[in-house]
Amino acid sequence: MSELTVQEAPSTWQKVRQSNIWHCFVNDRLAMVATLIFAVIVGAALLAPLLSPTNPYDLSTIDIMDSEIAPAWSEEGDERFLLGTDSQGRDMLSTILYGARISIAIGFFAVILQALLGIVIGLTAGYVGGRVDNFLMRMADIQLSFSTMMVAIVVLALFQASFGSELYSKLAMWMLILVIGIAEWPQYARTIRASVLAEKKKEYVEAAKVMGFGPGRIMFRHILPNCLSPILVISTVQIANAIISEAALSFLGLGMPVSEPSLGSLISSGFEYIFSGSWWITVIPGVVLVTLVLVINLLGDWLRDVLNPKLYKG
Repeated sequence: MSELTVQEAPSTWQKVRQSNIWHCFVNDRLAMVATLIFAVIVGAALLAPLLSPTNPYDLSTIDIMDSEIAPAWSEEGDERFLLGTDSQGRDMLSTILYGARISIAIGFFAVILQALLGIVIGLTAGYVGGRVDNFLMRMADIQLSFSTMMVAIVVLALFQASFGSELYSKLAMWMLILVIGIAEWPQYARTIRASVLAEKKKEYVEAAKVMGFGPGRIMFRHILPNCLSPILVISTVQIANAIISEAALSFLGLGMPVSEPSLGSLISSGFEYIFSGSWWITVIPGVVLVTLVLVINLLGDWLRDVLNPKLYKG
């Protein structure tokens, strides 16, 4: 009597290694380098309380006499401060780690808000159609006619003028997330709507209707999983855009307060000292910001090509 051999189901890690995305990733050096740099920056930002030499939020650790000290590798540098200090005497390495954490958090949560709004609106417009579709898409067109920066500047300036700088400083992070998130939802809505218009004509949607499933279940349980590829690509690009928007608003004085610096506010606070010789206060956070945005965009381009076989040349 022959023995039946039972094959074990592959683990999640085995499924990942057998996937096409993993094969494309390990054969693309640029994607691997970008992922490594991104992981290092994000990991260092998340572990800022453990990696930072000092806590830039703790005033007891800051000495104004240590202000504008050059990086340790320069002749005027101090070995206590690897990347130098800013105009307030804070260690630049510590402020950059904490600032990167704030910038990444704002970008990440703003994109989550964008995606939630855009997906719901795009699914509804594409699936329901008719007047609902026309109304929602006209709303998206109106939203797109205003730039994100213009909307953010007006809203944040009005909030700061109406409720005062003290309250704004406490709510600055959440205000930035709300403004950047709400201003960018049409990007998701238009993309999702186009995918839904193609998906809702397929047989599996008709079968779901015959089985008596409601519109909500059909949209979110059946159509949405088939529209995830463009969502992933958009999200990577939008995270980079959100980080840049936050940095620009902070540079204009409408972002994070000086007491809780982001990368943008660090660049802004050191800009007036760049011509007096203290270039590191602005340049080093600027390099970190540019590197972070660059690797995110590279990962977004790679993901777009991999998810579209016609574009991938790996």
